[in-house]
Amino acid sequence: MIQVLQWTRRGGGIRAGALAISLLAFGACADADRLGPPAEDLAPTAPASAAAAAPAGIVFASFGMEPSELNSVHTGSVRVISPSGLLTYLAQVRAKGGRVLIALAGGDRNLRNDDGTFSLTKWKAMLDRYRNVNFSSYIADGTIVGHYLIDEPHFTSRWGGQAIPQSTVEEAAKYSKQLWPTLTTIVNAPLNWLAASSISYTSLDAGWAMFRAGASSSPSTWAANQVTKAKKKGLGVFAGLNVLDGGNGSSGFHGNLPSRWAMSADELRSYGSALLSQSYVCGFAMWTYSPAYYGRPDVKSAMAEL
Repeated sequence: MIQVLQWTRRGGGIRAGALAISLLAFGACADADRLGPPAEDLAPTAPASAAAAAPAGIVFASFGMEPSELNSVHTGSVRVISPSGLLTYLAQVRAKGGRVLIALAGGDRNLRNDDGTFSLTKWKAMLDRYRNVNFSSYIADGTIVGHYLIDEPHFTSRWGGQAIPQSTVEEAAKYSKQLWPTLTTIVNAPLNWLAASSISYTSLDAGWAMFRAGASSSPSTWAANQVTKAKKKGLGVFAGLNVLDGGNGSSGFHGNLPSRWAMSADELRSYGSALLSQSYVCGFAMWTYSPAYYGRPDVKSAMAEL
């Protein structure tokens, strides 16, 4: 049975409801500390065939996972899906009892001005492509857990040397709410960065807290700090792990980048448990799905435990 993510604002804060899901903050903003995926890595692919099996337990998501790969452990995905393929894709996810966080604006290349800076106008135009696609039933039943608004707005090198202001992130969330009022809005940005702004977030629902080795010597303290920052601004917290490029080297094998290490099974257990012990966390997702990595027996066991 699909569990519905319920957000309510109480006293300026956001609370996850009794059926809140567990579905991916960043430390410094230097390029060496980038934790999230390039938005282009979320590029749409052809939908896989559906199968009917409802996974039990909380949602456990990964970037780029196909509907056919969802199972009793991996019950969600983070994806870009084109307007023409969206309804088919959502039907397949629903048939598996899964859920998805959708990135409707697509990759960065569609969102930049000529000088490389972010264009809110272009971002809105990308969303407008979905105006005539009626996916409201998938929002209502929880198949869609949220709208992934913008990827890493705080990284200046990603956006032509200028970070996207927090006020612009809020404006993007406002536009999303105008189109889909009940769709949860989420940005891939650290809670400490979001909390550093004096603005009040009335349309943005949640920030992102993805842990990697080196972010902190104490994952538990780090996670608690992210929650504190989120509560300060009335935001929810998605949490997760950069499993392919966020390891400390103890695994002995590389992930997505030759200069980075994939997380070991022990790292998955240690970091993941620290994040999930925070009851305020309403989502968990890992970057990114890789058949070779996810197929390792030790990794499979650790992920199943989480």
